[in-house]
Amino acid sequence: MRFLELKKQLKDMVIFSIKDVEKIDKSVHPPRLVEWQDKNYIKKIIRGYYILSDININESVLFAIANKIYKPSYISFEMALSYYRLIPESIYGITSATTRHTYKFNTDLAPFIYRKIKCELMFGYILVERNNQVYKIAEIEKALIDFFYIKPSIKKMEDFEELRLDRYSLLEQVNFDKLNNYLQIIDSKALSRRVRKFIRYIKNA
Repeated sequence: MRFLELKKQLKDMVIFSIKDVEKIDKSVHPPRLVEWQDKNYIKKIIRGYYILSDININESVLFAIANKIYKPSYISFEMALSYYRLIPESIYGITSATTRHTYKFNTDLAPFIYRKIKCELMFGYILVERNNQVYKIAEIEKALIDFFYIKPSIKKMEDFEELRLDRYSLLEQVNFDKLNNYLQIIDSKALSRRVRKFIRYIKNA
């Protein structure tokens, strides 16, 4: 199969694997993909995953790629807090929650960082369709809980101050009933205590 013919078949995929290509044409083997890389038709992101070289890279594309290359996962932690405009400065890497091992992919596009959470915490995310891409990202309430889950050392007022989260944006967006409901589902006294202490700090700051 010629590359242009394959490209038409792949145009709706932000990122594709060798298996995706083989489903379209079984005659296309890894050496052909190497040849297309050399011709700058495609770019390898990580082993076994590629993008078209002329794709327009934006936040939505990066989020969709993050969801695809390490499953199951969803955007969370610092990246999700930045997405909801709670963190003023730029974030290093695309951070995601996963039930698999904590892992980091350093790529030419961005670092893709995955942090392990318990299986019972794998909820509280939504599907977002934006810029012709679909990706999973934590709801703002779950992003906060996930963040505190992986940062057990954050528990004092001084720690909360150092986070520099946007208080007004947080109060405007967070559904506190939903937040409390999620904490009840997770049923961790230590985590609930820290998150609720943080919320009191935000409300009284």
